[in-house]
Amino acid sequence: HTHISEQRSDMRVPMTKAAATTAAFTSHTSFQEILHRYDGFILDQFGVMHNGKDSLPGAVDCVNQLSALGKKLIILSNTSSPSTSALARLPSMGFDVKDFVGAVTSGEEASCFIKETYGCRTNENAPRKKALWFTWKKSLKDPIDFIHLCGDVDITSDVKEADFVIAHGTQIVRGSEDEEEEGCIQDLGSFMEDGDLTTSIDGILEQCKERDLPMVCANPDFVVLLSDGSTGHMPGKIAKRYEEIGGKCTWFGKPHAPHFEACIRKLGLDKNRVAHVGDSLHHDVAGANAADIDSVFVTGGIHCEELKVSLGEVAEEDVLRGLFEKEGHFPTHVVPMFRIV
Repeated sequence: HTHISEQRSDMRVPMTKAAATTAAFTSHTSFQEILHRYDGFILDQFGVMHNGKDSLPGAVDCVNQLSALGKKLIILSNTSSPSTSALARLPSMGFDVKDFVGAVTSGEEASCFIKETYGCRTNENAPRKKALWFTWKKSLKDPIDFIHLCGDVDITSDVKEADFVIAHGTQIVRGSEDEEEEGCIQDLGSFMEDGDLTTSIDGILEQCKERDLPMVCANPDFVVLLSDGSTGHMPGKIAKRYEEIGGKCTWFGKPHAPHFEACIRKLGLDKNRVAHVGDSLHHDVAGANAADIDSVFVTGGIHCEELKVSLGEVAEEDVLRGLFEKEGHFPTHVVPMFRIV
């Protein structure tokens, strides 16, 4: 596993030869026009394959057809879930797990780093390290599975007890394996819905900074488009604020090139024969450019409002160019959606 040094998730990734010819992106009406150019595809999940609840129109058929053509597919996702969990959710949305070589998730990379850095005790009598854990409420799957991947680490909801901080979710700070235990849950209020850091999160982060606690960010996304069309505010926003007040954070996931390189290794292909498909300029396109691989930008995801397009609509070329110039990231190809027709 590659460990990422302290970096900003919203950093401007230097242009490489994949992005050097800024005017050279090609707009397509469907994925059909792209699929024969590559032997493998690295796929983002949210905004490309599904919305967190349902598959997006045409995405299941697109995966089926790519697989039938012998294309190798791997998922690269900024999700705090382990790769096994990311793959296990796909059948409920109509995808066949056998169509994928596997998955690389920011959560799995982060848990490996935590295990090596904090979760390996040299002797059994040494005290276990404690993490202040920003996480999700228990739903279909218990987020505690993530902590179990982190080695000999305990969780606490008390900053004074913590050795480090994990930005894993944005709904609660959880301090016990047993969610029913009295006083172990600190609710983060409406942050996931409104992104307001001042009500419950800033106070916690200031206490963490006073103690100089290092943070690990397991999901560097700032926002995602949820299945009901609303915006969900993600752990990356908490980590970014922590850096703004002087805290130290180690980030995992896109746009950091090592995560794309991990996918290339798992695909076993030359990177010139691989393209990354994603809907975020900051994470997907910037990361593909940093890793020097081609990218396919899907306009129907997180940037659809800025591009003034509805799902499946082809964006105007001058509007696309304006957005790419403003954000400083140019893809190789542009499609309205991840679908063949």
